[in-house]
Amino acid sequence: MSSTLDLKQLATEIMNAYATRTLTPSPSSRDAAFNMADAYAVESELVRRRQAAGRTTTGLKVGYANKAMWRALKLETLVWAHMYDDTVVFSSGEASLSIERMVAPKIEPEIVFKVREPIAGADPAAILAGVEWVAPGFEIIDCVFPDWQFQPVDFVAAYGLHAALVIGQPRPVTAEIIPTLAEQLPKFKLVLSRNGDLVEEGSGKNSLRSPALCLGELARVSSLRPGDLVSSGTLTTPTPIAKGEEWKASLEGLDLPNLTLRLTV
Repeated sequence: MSSTLDLKQLATEIMNAYATRTLTPSPSSRDAAFNMADAYAVESELVRRRQAAGRTTTGLKVGYANKAMWRALKLETLVWAHMYDDTVVFSSGEASLSIERMVAPKIEPEIVFKVREPIAGADPAAILAGVEWVAPGFEIIDCVFPDWQFQPVDFVAAYGLHAALVIGQPRPVTAEIIPTLAEQLPKFKLVLSRNGDLVEEGSGKNSLRSPALCLGELARVSSLRPGDLVSSGTLTTPTPIAKGEEWKASLEGLDLPNLTLRLTV
């Protein structure tokens, strides 16, 4: 059964909520029949409107890259939403980002890929053969649903909660490094700190057992294209952020540089 909600009106309400920094009821709380097909229809409408306003899509972000969560939430796979040319920031390893327009932002350290060619195969090495480069990243997520309460369908319908992606220095993926990279990605440790204090430690295995496997699953279920950027799922618990803070992601056991982000108004 499909939802009786007006999906275009829902897209308008979600856009307006983010634009005005106000809360709005989640679609699933309004209609229990709101399903994933409805959610992706809203996401597609948001893409259409952003493109009509002159923006371009730059790739996809991943949500629920954890099979244990799939079982609990009755998902069959991960979910995704688009990112845009005005939400993605490239840096040399240190960056500043304004969060003034955000409602209740949180930070997620992730591994970012740029796709070179269609992703084929199911093992990490075959997946990485289609990648141009890999980099550390901070995804900033933001939620207009009260108390951050939402279901996967609500996540998809609200831009995937995507507010910004800050990308660190990329490393080209060549045939020579693929075997090592495939081995490192599920095992490396990430240390997340705020103003020099440890917040949490994460691992590549937190993204569908490996960010490479997460990329492969995304390619299987989405319209991923060559040239797209992919933010492959958080490696730690999403953590609230505030202006004036400095966040650092330090990577151990993976040949990528660290990434530092300063939050401004």
